[in-house]
Amino acid sequence: MIKKIIDFSLYNKLAIWLMTLIILAAGVYSATKMKMEMLPSMSTPVISITTPYPGATPEDVLEGITDPIEKKVKNLSGVEKVTSQSLENASAVTVQYKFGTDMDEAQNELEKQIDKVEMPEGAMDKQVSQMSMYTFPIISYSISSDKSDIKTLTEKIKKDLVPEIEGIEGVTNVTFSGQEVEQVELQFDDKKLKAKKLTEDSVLQFIKGATMEAPLGLYTFGNDLKSIIVNGQFTNVEALKSLKIPVTDSSATQRQTAQSQSAQMPQDPAAQKAMMEAMKNAKVPTVKLSDVADIKTVQSRESISKTNGKDSLSVQVIKSDDANTVTLANAVKEKVKQFKKDNPDMSAVLMMDQAKPIEDSVKTMAEKAIIGAIFAVIMILIFLRNIRSTLIAVVSIPMSILMAMLVLKQMDISLNIMTLGAMTVAIGRVIDDSIVVIENIFRRMSLKGEKLTGFELISSATKEMFIPIMSSTMVTIAVFLPLALVSGSIGEIFRPFAWTVVFALLASLLIAITIVPMLAHTFFKNGIKGHHDDEEKVGKIAGFYRKILDWSLSHKAIVSALSVLLLVGSLFLTPFLGTSFISTGEDKLLALTYKPKPGEKEEDVVKKGEAVQKILAKNDNVVNTQFSVGGENPFNPIASNDMAMMVEYKKDTPNWEDEADKVLAKIAKLNHEGDWKNQDFATGGATNAVTVTVNGPSTEAIRPVVEKLEKELKDVKSLTNVNTSLSDSYDAYTLKVNHNKLSELGLTAGQVAMTLNQRSDDKVVTKVGEKGKSTEVILTKKKEDNWTKEKLENTKITSPLGKVVKLSEVVKIEETKTSDTIKREDGNISASVEGKIKGKDVSKATQDVTEKVNALKHPDNVDIHVGGTSEDIGESFSQLGLAMLAAVGIVYLILVLTFKGGLAPLAILFSLPFTIIGVILGLLAFKETLSVPSMIGMLMLIGIVVTNAIVLIDRVINKEAEGLPTREAILEAATTRVRPILMTALATVGALMPLLFGGDGSVLISKALAVTVIGGLVSSTLLTLIVVPIVYELLMKMRNKFTKSNATTERVTVVNK
Repeated sequence: MIKKIIDFSLYNKLAIWLMTLIILAAGVYSATKMKMEMLPSMSTPVISITTPYPGATPEDVLEGITDPIEKKVKNLSGVEKVTSQSLENASAVTVQYKFGTDMDEAQNELEKQIDKVEMPEGAMDKQVSQMSMYTFPIISYSISSDKSDIKTLTEKIKKDLVPEIEGIEGVTNVTFSGQEVEQVELQFDDKKLKAKKLTEDSVLQFIKGATMEAPLGLYTFGNDLKSIIVNGQFTNVEALKSLKIPVTDSSATQRQTAQSQSAQMPQDPAAQKAMMEAMKNAKVPTVKLSDVADIKTVQSRESISKTNGKDSLSVQVIKSDDANTVTLANAVKEKVKQFKKDNPDMSAVLMMDQAKPIEDSVKTMAEKAIIGAIFAVIMILIFLRNIRSTLIAVVSIPMSILMAMLVLKQMDISLNIMTLGAMTVAIGRVIDDSIVVIENIFRRMSLKGEKLTGFELISSATKEMFIPIMSSTMVTIAVFLPLALVSGSIGEIFRPFAWTVVFALLASLLIAITIVPMLAHTFFKNGIKGHHDDEEKVGKIAGFYRKILDWSLSHKAIVSALSVLLLVGSLFLTPFLGTSFISTGEDKLLALTYKPKPGEKEEDVVKKGEAVQKILAKNDNVVNTQFSVGGENPFNPIASNDMAMMVEYKKDTPNWEDEADKVLAKIAKLNHEGDWKNQDFATGGATNAVTVTVNGPSTEAIRPVVEKLEKELKDVKSLTNVNTSLSDSYDAYTLKVNHNKLSELGLTAGQVAMTLNQRSDDKVVTKVGEKGKSTEVILTKKKEDNWTKEKLENTKITSPLGKVVKLSEVVKIEETKTSDTIKREDGNISASVEGKIKGKDVSKATQDVTEKVNALKHPDNVDIHVGGTSEDIGESFSQLGLAMLAAVGIVYLILVLTFKGGLAPLAILFSLPFTIIGVILGLLAFKETLSVPSMIGMLMLIGIVVTNAIVLIDRVINKEAEGLPTREAILEAATTRVRPILMTALATVGALMPLLFGGDGSVLISKALAVTVIGGLVSSTLLTLIVVPIVYELLMKMRNKFTKSNATTERVTVVNK
């Protein structure tokens, strides 16, 4: 079968040429059409449930919304963890599922359950959404003007820019902060209401009924069906002002009036009829709404945004999951560019652009791939010393990569730093099969005693190497397949990496048995002339190696002892290796957040933001600063008065890793009452922090533990920026209602709460205007800035019976304390203490923190758990360790099937332990830690190292089959196979050199991976050429001895019989 494929390629060169060109064209087309992203598309198995509850305290939110929802969702299929935040005015419940869960089905099941939860009066609709890596804006602009005010700026952007951006394919949402909107304020005059015997509640209910818009369904009109809609909405403010409100007595007064009228009814029928007619025509007395309320149109800012000290609007664009980040961001830039051209007075500062680092990373990785390919070509050329044969081998690089891209495009895998990193890594390996084939063809053509020529020689030489290259390729694929099956976030990130390598390797195998022999025949129709000098040089290398190997085979004990000593010695160096997770990006962007102290006003928060901007403006490395207060906060969507600040720095900012700490230290000198934090905004998506979680039955139980733990961790030298999530408690008044007094007045606790709530919070009453252009009518109250307990006690409450009472008559006011946020995890009150790790060594920092935690005394009902990056490392290392074991098992199985026995594969596997020597020494020499990328490098080494051993042992077995003794077979194989082994090893090293010295741009496919592979490959290659032959000869001697022993036993048995 294989011979037929090879012969088909040789006898149908034109067809192979055409197929090659077609694949090249299809590959290039696929590469240009692939989505460009920073990271592979990851499904986050998390669902959030947000429920606004205006006017409610955190305790009310927890009891009425959060706790019932938690109970409904905690036992759903696939749920791993349930966390929640109960804040003033809102509940946020986060449900984390196991990776691999069908999230659409999970959301449907979750929604069915939470729909059964009975919401308290006043709570708004629940908002259920799946978490996604694409919910964060991909591009953000800060727009300001020297001539236009915020109102004009808002109108301009909404009219001219937003529709243009929303029209871009892939845009799901355009959000604002800092915009000014028009609204209608309605403020009642209490004295006028009282004079007309009206209450706020009765007037509001009438307005709601009068302005209702209600669809009544379909009605039959002859042969047609038409829908009927009742629309009471006013088209303008003047119409609302003129709305006539009925002025009626209380129910008791109405009963008295009716009884009086009945008693005074005349007896004469004619008089009765006349009175009844008069009563029918009598009109209910009314009053215009404007007579009891002040109604006016005002301009209001929903949130505040400032850029470099100037009022601005912040515009963020969110994309769909399947949209191309780079293409979409570039389209947005063009729209903004045109907007600026049409409006010269406006400036637009690009505050955040996720496309730029993607383009930079893709460009950098592509450059590294090209440079790596050049290095690999140079290595081959040094050995072959023939340009034509080198070119033939090199063809496999672009062809394999483009064929892989063709398949990746069909699988909808994006072009990201993982797939590009895989291509860079694969370059050194995809050329191996072609090197082995062309080297064998080249070697046999150069032999004087070679009997075959032309087609026959090339076909025979290619077929001769098929078993070793197929075994090598299958072994490497077997190594990467477990990586593709790893679960969790590591599996999500590295699965495209694995698939890319697998497809490239399969393509390289196909190329080696089709295109390479075809090109060999094209370029070497007449064989090789005058190439003996090169053979002599190679002969010197082979001769030198043969002498060393011959001595080693004769002194097995010494060589084995030295090898084991090196291995054990390197293992003793492992304690000096630190551990880390995944390298983070180097985006020069700080994301700061400020959580105000409870009760802090918006204008005070803005002043604090301005103060920080002034400090940052003095830093020469700062390019732009922008902050927004209120509106949609990307770091905390349920926050109402928090501040988010983005700070852009120059690319060449020195000592970037210390910049956040320096900024926070300067801010600390301002003595702000709230809490400033630096949000980890790493490109790699990984934070580098230790998180200690404290769980307990109540806030009072965990507070002293958290505070003491925070103090202890601030003394840990390996940590910086230590902070806690424990919310501050603040003074509160709890109103204990007297239910009997309320019942006598016809009141309920809910009505009292609503009355007080109306005094503190604005709310939407109705809307005016045409459909699609309506303006909200907001009920406002004169803000009381100087509340006292006495003023609260004297607050008037009007009963449905018209009686006015003081608040103190129906409630008892108690002074208490409450939290602004109540956090829970799996039903327990929870808080965390987090510290950012200095440097790369996570294990050292985690060890320091664990010692502090173990020494901390705490109540039995309080649980402390050390997590964060160390937890991610533990989970990832565990899964990758299992992947390695699975890979070794699969490799051994493939080798057993290939060599039809277990001893030769066992000798081959002896090459693996010695990779550890180079890995440990390499990581120490380059000051790298044991991380996820280095673990991936070790996984790769299994395939690469075994490949070299296969090439050697396959030749030994073939020579043994030809009748050579084992020692002679080993020495002959070593002589002929040393060149392809060294060529493939050095080609791989050359391909990885750009990753080793290439600087930034690779992020996840980092320097640690290159160090691991290069170090392990160097040590294993050198020892493979010595140790594997020794082990093989020992195993063969044992087998022969065992076979002779069995044969002798059989002969003795026969003689005795």
